[in-house]
Amino acid sequence: MANKSVFCLALDEGQAIRIVDELKTAGFSNNDISVLLPDKSSTREFAHQKGTKAPEGAVTGAGAGGIVGGALGWLAGIGALAIPGLGPFIAAGPIMAALSGAAVGAATGGIVGSLVGMGIPEYEAKRYQNRVREGRILIAVHSETSDQTKRAKQIFEDHGAEDIATAGEQPVSERERATAQ
Repeated sequence: MANKSVFCLALDEGQAIRIVDELKTAGFSNNDISVLLPDKSSTREFAHQKGTKAPEGAVTGAGAGGIVGGALGWLAGIGALAIPGLGPFIAAGPIMAALSGAAVGAATGGIVGSLVGMGIPEYEAKRYQNRVREGRILIAVHSETSDQTKRAKQIFEDHGAEDIATAGEQPVSERERATAQ
């Protein structure tokens, strides 16, 4: 079976934390879970940083070298982003790397470009981007088996998440890897 990503939208931080905690309990790795949320003053509990780094791209906050705490601090690569035309966000997991890469600067970049790169059809990616801008929290989890996909969907459904979808992940070609470096 090809690798898949399972996506959903959480209504608020509490729901997102419960979903991510259950994904962790179900055996999903911190490297397999992505979270994206608007960076509002009320979302500071998600990621607290001390000091800043401004590496390439749109990353403006924590990450390597930052001290990250809070409810989702165990997720890989958590940090703050400023996405041109969209505003400030907090991201963690594989989506953080995708958003901080070259796709952010492209005309169709930002959230849509990154989600399309993760295998989401463009029309769904645009819907997710709009919903995140409205305050929803995007959660994605990588699954390698049909059992993992079913389990992730069940967790999302059990917690009342919205817009649950799956997408086949796009393999990165050698040329794309070389261009991204």
